[in-house]
Formats: sequence, structure tokens, C-alpha cells
Amino acid sequence: MKRNLLAALLIGAATLPALQGCFPAVVAGVGTGVTATIDRRTLGTQTEDEAIEWKASARVGDKLRDRGHFNFTSYNRRVLLSGEVASEELRAEAERIVAAVPNVSAVYNELVVGPSSSLTARSNDAYTTSKVKARFVDAGKFNPIHVKVVTEAGSVFLMGLVTQAEADAAIQVTRTTTGVRKVVPLMEIITPAKARELDVAQSSNASKSNSTPANP
Repeated sequence: MKRNLLAALLIGAATLPALQGCFPAVVAGVGTGVTATIDRRTLGTQTEDEAIEWKASARVGDKLRDRGHFNFTSYNRRVLLSGEVASEELRAEAERIVAAVPNVSAVYNELVVGPSSSLTARSNDAYTTSKVKARFVDAGKFNPIHVKVVTEAGSVFLMGLVTQAEADAAIQVTRTTTGVRKVVPLMEIITPAKARELDVAQSSNASKSNSTPANP
């Protein structure tokens, strides 16, 4: 039952943004309350990541409006820039804009020079993302909350704070998922000891939060 609920939440969070224009998740906050307490990022970092996505979207939109299709995914202050643009110059300009956003530590520029993708293509990508996340849950080899999945034109980008074993498992599951054309691992590798430390810290924070009485 818990596994089915987790799968439903992950699939919903993965699918809705892609169907609503492919700018940073309009519904980013939908699953935040459910996942924040088991995310290896601190709450402060999660908040920064959401702010980075919004700021990147606004700044690129102001300067490059209608000159491409852009997606922005920030994880641990590292931004995946994906989508399509008309020229290499626009591709480089978009990267410069995103890199200048406060708190961004790195930019993965995966923009493709070419025509913007169709709504059908984006829907297919959203469906692929949902299948990958569902298979993460079914595989049961790691906590799927720790791996962020983004799909563009059949290429699946994986982000997160994971151990090498978790990364290998995520890559293998993704690679064997129907509809995946290519897997691009962008995960940050941490030691098992560090992973346990982060997990314990977040679990402790969640316990403290749950034990705090509500204001009357």
C-alpha cells in the first residue's frame, strides 16, 4: 500500500509539470510536504532549488522569450538546462543567464539546437518519466525520492545525492525502461557513510517537526 502511494505521488509530480508548459514545476510544492522529510537535501537547499528554477525561468523568459523551449531543474544548486533553441548563440546565452542566478553552483547545458518539441513529444516524455519512477519503486533497490528524473526527447537525465550502488541501480532500471533512448547520469556520488548521515539527520528533523505542538 505504501509503495503504491509513493509511486502515485512520484508519478503525479513527474507528469504534471511537463504537461503545463515545461517551465519549472508550477506544482513543485504539491509533493513537498510528503518528500521534504526524506530528501537528503536540507530544507533550506530544497527551498533554494525551487527559487533557482523560478528565477532562471523568469530571467531566460525575459531575454529569450519565444526563442526556444526551456526547462530548468535544480538539484542541490546544480541546474539542468534542457529543451530546444534555434542556434548555438542562444544556447550559450541561456547558459550564461542561468549561471548568473544567485546560488547556482553548476549548469548542465543539455539544450539542443533545433525546432521546439511538440506537445505530443512532451507528453511522451512525461509518460516516460512516470514509467521510470514507477519502476524505481517496483525495483525496491533504493529510495526513489533520492533520484530526480527528467526526460527530454527520450533522453533521461538522472540527478540526486546517491551512493555509487544507488546510482548504478538507477541507471540500470532507467536503461531497461521502454521508451528511454539514452540515459544521462548527472547524480552526485556520496559515500554510504555520508548517505546514512544525511538520512539520519533528515529523519531526526522530521521527528522534531512532528513532535512540535501546533499553535492554538
